[in-house]
Amino acid sequence: MKLFPGFREEYRKRHSEIWPELVKLLREAGIGNYSIWYDEETDFLFAYQEQTGESSSQDLGTTEIVQKWWKYMADIMETNPDSSPVSVPLEEVFYME
Repeated sequence: MKLFPGFREEYRKRHSEIWPELVKLLREAGIGNYSIWYDEETDFLFAYQEQTGESSSQDLGTTEIVQKWWKYMADIMETNPDSSPVSVPLEEVFYME
């Protein structure tokens, strides 16, 4: 995902105040250990999450609360026409347990 330049602190602030109903939805979907990193040089964001079961946060885009969150974040980051964050799937090239 990618932030608009100059919005790192606002992004951090909004996530520090994440809505309880969104956290509940993520946890109920089996999502935990969710973290997001920021690259200051490019304004790119990298999200990591662990999940149980078959669901991921990407599968929750049809829920009302996720769509509301996307619209809330749309003014500070690149989004698609449906307000979802523009994201690029990454290929895992190394893993060590």
